[in-house]
Amino acid sequence: MPDYDRLMDSEVRAFMARTALHYPPDAVDLTVDDQRRVYNAMCADFDVGYPDGVTAQDRTFGGVPSRVYSRAAPVAGTVFFCHGGGFVVGGLDSHDSICAEFCAGTGMQVIAVDYGLSPECPFPRDFEDAWAAFQAVCAETTGAIVLCGDSAGGNLVAAVAHYARGRIDGRISGSLLIYPGLGGDRTRGSYVTHADAPGLSVRDMAFYQSLRSGGQDRTGDPRFAPLQDTDFSGLPPVVVLTAEFDPLSSDGEAYRDAIQAAGGRAVWIEEAGLVHAHLRARHMSKRAATSFARMVQALTLLREGQMTDIA
Repeated sequence: MPDYDRLMDSEVRAFMARTALHYPPDAVDLTVDDQRRVYNAMCADFDVGYPDGVTAQDRTFGGVPSRVYSRAAPVAGTVFFCHGGGFVVGGLDSHDSICAEFCAGTGMQVIAVDYGLSPECPFPRDFEDAWAAFQAVCAETTGAIVLCGDSAGGNLVAAVAHYARGRIDGRISGSLLIYPGLGGDRTRGSYVTHADAPGLSVRDMAFYQSLRSGGQDRTGDPRFAPLQDTDFSGLPPVVVLTAEFDPLSSDGEAYRDAIQAAGGRAVWIEEAGLVHAHLRARHMSKRAATSFARMVQALTLLREGQMTDIA
């Protein structure tokens, strides 16, 4: 097992220590209600409020509770955002200031979606909520839509992009997937090297998947695991941003390769020295702040369907 205390810099170690004050490494052993309680407390601790000029309004899209972030002089385009949390925890408040900062940094309105969580709403309910909200956003907005999600949310927006082909064409200008779980091969790569990484372990992932699947075999369903699709053609440009110390990192590489092999445009960036969920570390880690700036840059470029300047 890698010596993460040695490999992580002092700022990332401080982030992990602050996270553990609320959300312990063995949180999956708690009841779901307790997991949500400690996760919400952790997210509240990291919340930094809204940048000047950003406001938010709660409403629904396609019957799904959502939150719309905007600026007084918005740039054309919409970021459609799905939050992380293993499909079990999280919501509109857990990623509130993150979405507000995406709005401030890109100028676009950001629409965050509060899809149903497991075990109350197991798959395919989470996907159906995301798809219903996406359809409504397409109907009620004009201009480009950039899909964005972290972790479980990255899975959902990738699934939306796959499912949209032939159903809603021409609206998605690109996708930003932030350390997503896409259903890759767990016998190789980062799944093995970083199986017990701080922030997310393979054991954690197995717990989340068991709740989300409802005990059913979902193998081969790209709405559940986009990497298990048989067709990667016709997808909008994709940027996948992962963390070095994360069992999910290899999913980014595999997804990029699959899209490029099908003739599409995809970039994979692995952030050195960072861990899963480093979005919350953006105000206490220089590495995480640089990663966040790269996310804002990617969203901005993807709005125009561009990727060449992402670095």
